Amino acid sequence: MKMASQTTRTRYVLVGTGNRGTTMWGRELLAGWSSHVELVGICDLNLMRAERARAMIGSNAPLYADFDAMMAELKPALVIVCTPDDTHDDIIVKAMEAGADVISEKPMTTSFEKIERIREAEKRTGRRVDVSFNYRFAPTAARMKELIQDGAIGEVTSVDFHWYLDNAHGADYFRRWHAFTKHSGSLFVHKATHHFDLLNWYLESDPVEVKGFGQLLHYGRNGPFRGPRCKTCPHKSECDYYMDLAADPFLDALYEEPSAVDGYFRDACVFREDIDIPDTMTASIRYASGVQVSYSLNTYMPIEGHHIAFNGRRGRIEMRQYERQPWSEPPADEILLVKSFGGGVERIWVPHEPGGHYGGDNRMRDMIFKPGSNDRLKQRAGSRAGAMSVLTGLAALQSARAGGSVAIEPQPA
Repeated sequence: MKMASQTTRTRYVLVGTGNRGTTMWGRELLAGWSSHVELVGICDLNLMRAERARAMIGSNAPLYADFDAMMAELKPALVIVCTPDDTHDDIIVKAMEAGADVISEKPMTTSFEKIERIREAEKRTGRRVDVSFNYRFAPTAARMKELIQDGAIGEVTSVDFHWYLDNAHGADYFRRWHAFTKHSGSLFVHKATHHFDLLNWYLESDPVEVKGFGQLLHYGRNGPFRGPRCKTCPHKSECDYYMDLAADPFLDALYEEPSAVDGYFRDACVFREDIDIPDTMTASIRYASGVQVSYSLNTYMPIEGHHIAFNGRRGRIEMRQYERQPWSEPPADEILLVKSFGGGVERIWVPHEPGGHYGGDNRMRDMIFKPGSNDRLKQRAGSRAGAMSVLTGLAALQSARAGGSVAIEPQPA
């Protein structure tokens, strides 16, 4: 992607005005990187939501419901895609065919066929797709990558990786469009795409085989009762998952009145009987390098964060990151570097930085938009990285539903 010089700003359009588009790629991007980018258009099928997002962003960019018309009139250099996952491929391909580079929110897409379509269009048009894998840029992730890369524990042979979503964050996926496989590919794709990408990046190898398990054990039809949505639910006084949308002015403005336009309620019931994605997931992953990974994702925990450990021939790197928990933690992450054969233990503290993902969001935007950024850790992620993480999630879901292990389709460079 050709980025701005000191005198030229990249003209970009924002497609999709939900939470992520409005904040990460709207208000925050303009607040911190306005010398490098210029928002020239905003597109959403729901123009009421788009209008409210534009006000929150603090922009006067024109609004469009028609993506093709916006591209023809504005001819932007960059399109940032923040729509539901199953719609990404159409927008990404059209953007590149119109001469624009693309930043796609994760996951890049939701099926093998859509991956092929995006990668073929990228090769054919000569444009570039970046995928928003901001966890690669988090300070702690970067430090662990350095340790692995420097051979601190020798050759890595296996990884333990477990992710925990708490009862607030985890439940939110089951309120929204993410709760249906046709839109999100399941959380094996939508959420775990971050985690599988981190593994691929840490290990610098491709996953080749996955055995997955996944069940809907807590949300959906497992609930004791259900209603049409939280706002009108007769069980709101007894439901642990009741969400008062009006108590959040940001979400209320983006979704409540705009729901009259598209029928999308932001506070849908987490116990809807037609929810079809797992909420409890595990996977065993084998890499081309021989590394074996044990992975899990749980969506209704009393804590938020993750635990990861790299087991090597000469030691172990272990980290437990708490994002939310019912006790106090210092504003830093502790990495334990444990050497084999009496090599001792080194405790490495990595302070949190301002901004989302403990500074990862800011570092990623710096890398993409500021000229001359040094990508020494290969953190910037393109379409191949986006493809490999999605393919891992799709294989895990297929295995969970059909049984057996599933081979992952190789991807060209």
